[in-house]
Amino acid sequence: MTWERMDSRIMTDVVLAVDDDEERARAQAETVVGLDWDVIEVTVLHVFTQNEEGATVSQLASARAARDVLKAADVEVSLVGDSGDPDERVVANAERTDADLIAVGGRRRSPTGKAVFGSTSQSVMLTADVPVLYCPVER
Repeated sequence: MTWERMDSRIMTDVVLAVDDDEERARAQAETVVGLDWDVIEVTVLHVFTQNEEGATVSQLASARAARDVLKAADVEVSLVGDSGDPDERVVANAERTDADLIAVGGRRRSPTGKAVFGSTSQSVMLTADVPVLYCPVER
């Protein structure tokens, strides 16, 4: 599949994976809104790695920020929380929802930083069976 329409098929289901950075989540949502596709539903997904307090995804400012941008553009949106390894859970949620696209955010890291700390975005790009849209935030 390419980024263009194929056989009159338009991507319709997007998993937008957010971390706890509000600015990055907002930028991801704005990027998805700006796509020239008939996006029918966006699942804003946050994967908790540690959640001793029992927070829900709707309590996260980043998830709410993404949701607000999408709703303002009349995009159908749902918030989903998951727990575990972010790389694995983002891909698993995309498979479960039969997503056509995964949108991930990123931050600038040096090659050494990526090697030492890893990159969730990079891992998702390498393992997902659907296209992954990388939405960097310039600071």
